[in-house]
Amino acid sequence: MNLLSALKVGLLALATLIGAVSMASAADGTISIRIVKAGFIVGGSGGDGVLTFQGRKYPLSVGGLSYGLTFGASETRLRGTVKNIRQASDVSGVYAQGGAGAALGKGAQVVVLTNQNGAVLELGGEQKGLIVSLDLSGLALSLK
Repeated sequence: MNLLSALKVGLLALATLIGAVSMASAADGTISIRIVKAGFIVGGSGGDGVLTFQGRKYPLSVGGLSYGLTFGASETRLRGTVKNIRQASDVSGVYAQGGAGAALGKGAQVVVLTNQNGAVLELGGEQKGLIVSLDLSGLALSLK
């Protein structure tokens, strides 16, 4: 019986160590992206950006589609951090959000998004243009 208990404790310690090493290997990077959005009911967006991760720069493609009340056009420039990635490709994926907003001229933007790989974008920046929206939208990032 003592051998079984010792084995359980050993397996638990090993699982804890593996989890700690796995969490420790996740890192942060910085990102800057430019998104141009336009639409009337159905909207589309596209753009580009750069991920800086572990001393290297990775060019990004940005795309997206929204459905709902969208009218107008805008350009948004965002900068911030990418958290919880182990490799540059972890930033690739779809980041979904729903929301409402309006911009006339310049407006500040702050957003936190997560993708299916667990990457977390914490972004802030500025939006220029005339756009009104009440929509569901998805932002897709991919390495070029």
